[in-house]
Amino acid sequence: MIPNNRYTDALEYPIFEYITKAATNLKLETYVIGGFVRDYFLNRGTPVDIDIVAVGSGIELAKEVANLLPNKPKVQVFKTYGTAMLRYEGVEIEFVGARKESYNEDSRNPIVEDGTLQDDQNRRDFTINALALSLNKLDYGSLLDPFDGLKDLENKIIRTPLNPDITYSDDPLRMLRAIRFSTQLNFIIEDTSLKSIAKNSKRIDIITRERIITEFNKIMLSNIPSVGILSLHKTKLLERFLPELTNLQGVEEVEGQKHKDNFYHTLEVVDNISRNTTDLWLRWAALLHDIGKAPTKKFDKTVGWTFHSHEFVGSKMVYKLFKRLKMPLNNKMKFVQKMVFLSSRPIVLATDVTDSAIRRLIFDTGDDIDSLMTLCEADITTKNPAKFKKYHNNFKIVRQKIKEVEERDHVRNFQPPISGELIMETFNLKPCREIGQIKDAIKEAILEGEIVNNYDEAYVFMLERADKLGLKIINN
Repeated sequence: MIPNNRYTDALEYPIFEYITKAATNLKLETYVIGGFVRDYFLNRGTPVDIDIVAVGSGIELAKEVANLLPNKPKVQVFKTYGTAMLRYEGVEIEFVGARKESYNEDSRNPIVEDGTLQDDQNRRDFTINALALSLNKLDYGSLLDPFDGLKDLENKIIRTPLNPDITYSDDPLRMLRAIRFSTQLNFIIEDTSLKSIAKNSKRIDIITRERIITEFNKIMLSNIPSVGILSLHKTKLLERFLPELTNLQGVEEVEGQKHKDNFYHTLEVVDNISRNTTDLWLRWAALLHDIGKAPTKKFDKTVGWTFHSHEFVGSKMVYKLFKRLKMPLNNKMKFVQKMVFLSSRPIVLATDVTDSAIRRLIFDTGDDIDSLMTLCEADITTKNPAKFKKYHNNFKIVRQKIKEVEERDHVRNFQPPISGELIMETFNLKPCREIGQIKDAIKEAILEGEIVNNYDEAYVFMLERADKLGLKIINN
């Protein structure tokens, strides 16, 4: 039954006129469905993609639309999936034929058959994504909402069209998508659906790591990532792909001494940093900054709980984690490693801000110094107002000192003013250990403030160091 409600104002984009004309030419029932319709009712702004479903061949519809468009865009055809895609005015439009699906237990790739619009809506992940608007001339703009998705939008509820056990078991990625949507939209996952996610959590193992991380990154980029991460944890999904994080949970007590729960502390740090940056990889650094604490935790009768070298251990774990999850093993990973490794340095400096320590921090951190300070400030999760104010004031002092030292000494990403080639030429040397020793000594002298970072002082220092090594200047 077609409702009376028509939403033609949702179809103001010129592309819809072309789609309707093409559908009429081919005598195909055609609808816009999914995220575009959902976001229209949520007033979420300009779309980046539009999904079109045709009762018939979506590929043929795409080709006909392309023929009608003035610029004749190229149609990308994905025969394996029975879909086609074209770009128009910066928007991706994907075309698919209405279908019904069935699944094998060990795969999320469906067995596809041609179907009706109802079949296609049945296979959708959530009621809010099953909303469709007609692009047919007879009922243009009419809403087809067989599962009360509009009501779920109004009530801010994530619910599956069919039995959630079937929906989630068929395609376990939908469990992550449910949590991702609830986090992004600030919706509640309907209780039966939430219990079903926990029940089917092991099914996530058949999903590729890449697809899991794509959804998880969207959670990480949400306004309050901890909402989604906690949902992943409570439904036992998180432990399936990020055990390094869940291993941080829990508080042990020995001889009356406890340590903080590093899992919940980490979630606070992630939320804190998310108020100040949209950088995905800095948020990842916040997420992983304490992962080295689980394997390094020990109890010392003298000092209590210790986590010695957890930053070093954690930075090593970052590589293994990125590799396992098929994440980029490039500068993004190295950035996260660096942030984890250096995450405690400014905290130590905050109590003893010496010029030499600041110079070393700037040198080791380079252009990422501001990111590191942002991470350390986010790491302050104390609930004691006096301590909170004290720690933040200390970091303000460190930031000011960094600015002063950098303006004076220029040590960020500096190269020692004396090159290896000059050392070789001056002392008539071939490549040898002494060259590296002299270069390292010059660098250390600059960082310790023994000499200024310029050629003249570095040259004199080179001569003195070479003399101690028994090297003599060769006069040309």
